[in-house]
Amino acid sequence: MSSHTTSTASVSAKTLLRIALGAVLVSHGSQKLFGAFGGGGIDGTAQGMHAMGFRPGRRSAVLAGLGEAGSGAALALGLATPIAGAGAATTMGVASSVHTPNGFFNADGGFEFPAFLGFSAAMFALGGPGPVSLDHAMRHAFDRPWLRAVALAAIPVAIAVQVAQRRKELASDAAASEDA
Repeated sequence: MSSHTTSTASVSAKTLLRIALGAVLVSHGSQKLFGAFGGGGIDGTAQGMHAMGFRPGRRSAVLAGLGEAGSGAALALGLATPIAGAGAATTMGVASSVHTPNGFFNADGGFEFPAFLGFSAAMFALGGPGPVSLDHAMRHAFDRPWLRAVALAAIPVAIAVQVAQRRKELASDAAASEDA
């Protein structure tokens, strides 16, 4: 096999994977933001976010929806890939923390699916979008090596902040229900 064929196949595979990942994320975010595909929309998602300890629920619903749909759209286009990848990875990392008590497998409500989406998004933040992308067409104005490093470093920090805030809210809820 010639190196040109391998290169073309690699570029095609990376491009298709990036677009598919972006499409899945846009679909999930659209459920939260617009009620698409049987989702709860902002109001339903806000209620669920509040119940899960993400406060305020409405802001959390909007941020989660944008983290998925906005980052997913940017990933699909290969635009500002480090930022888009970090945004999606952070959102999916926080989602994974909610599913962790259910174990690994998605069939049991586990973290398998959001963790894989988040990991995949982080890999695009690290490895870039490839040559078939808006970043490439724009001469990587929003895809610099230093930006990749900053984006990757920000992911665990942002996840930790959100998880800690959620735990604090849930502890406050538990204390309030004990006092009642």
